[in-house]
Amino acid sequence: MSAVLIVEDEAHLANGLRFNLEAEGYEVDISGDGEAALELLLAERERYDAVVLDVMLPGADGFTVAAKLREAGQFVPVLMLTARGRPEDVLRGFESGADDYLPKPFELTILLARLRGLLRRREWLQGTAKNTSQEEILASELAEAAFVFDGKTIDFAALELRVGEKSVRLTLMEAELMRYLIRHEGRIVARKQILQEVWNLHEDTDTRAIDNFIVRLRKYIEEVPSKPRHLLTVRGIGYRFIAEPTENASDE
Repeated sequence: MSAVLIVEDEAHLANGLRFNLEAEGYEVDISGDGEAALELLLAERERYDAVVLDVMLPGADGFTVAAKLREAGQFVPVLMLTARGRPEDVLRGFESGADDYLPKPFELTILLARLRGLLRRREWLQGTAKNTSQEEILASELAEAAFVFDGKTIDFAALELRVGEKSVRLTLMEAELMRYLIRHEGRIVARKQILQEVWNLHEDTDTRAIDNFIVRLRKYIEEVPSKPRHLLTVRGIGYRFIAEPTENASDE
């Protein structure tokens, strides 16, 4: 039985979610306060399999909770509930470390599907998923298991980047962005293309959040982040990933 923490200060919504999730076989707890939820998740790291986290909370808001969890090395899957899917909320959620988002108001069936997806991915990472055909498909998607380049290894299954003896944990969105850039290695990828195909956001969304992700990824993989050789900026368009750069590789 999977355990889920609902972090939601609207009691009627939280209780309704608990009723429906328990009917689906989940074990459910509720927290109506961001700081209390953060304390619980850090104190009992193995207790929950997923968190449904509202953005608007008393005390610490959802963005703060997600960011502090990741900073503390707590990588429990987080499904963030945003205000009517505002792109700025979605992007801030991803930057904070959320794994998926759902705009309010939402249909229960959609929330259940998103939650099952996060839990299924967690099962695969832990090696405990059953061998059903649907899960085999998921395993196949994750099984671009690792990508090695220039002495670095990105382990997509473990959400980990290894450089020598050092390792960095990646959020799901950081890993998905790297996967996308790697799949398009050598080609120019537009910022709006990333928004639509990686994060499923509309093309009129502010693209600055992508730049913030790139800055963070450069800190992970570049020897000199201010002079990138792998994640190159193509001015006015987007980015290009080069796995094995030549000496002349630089921003364009």
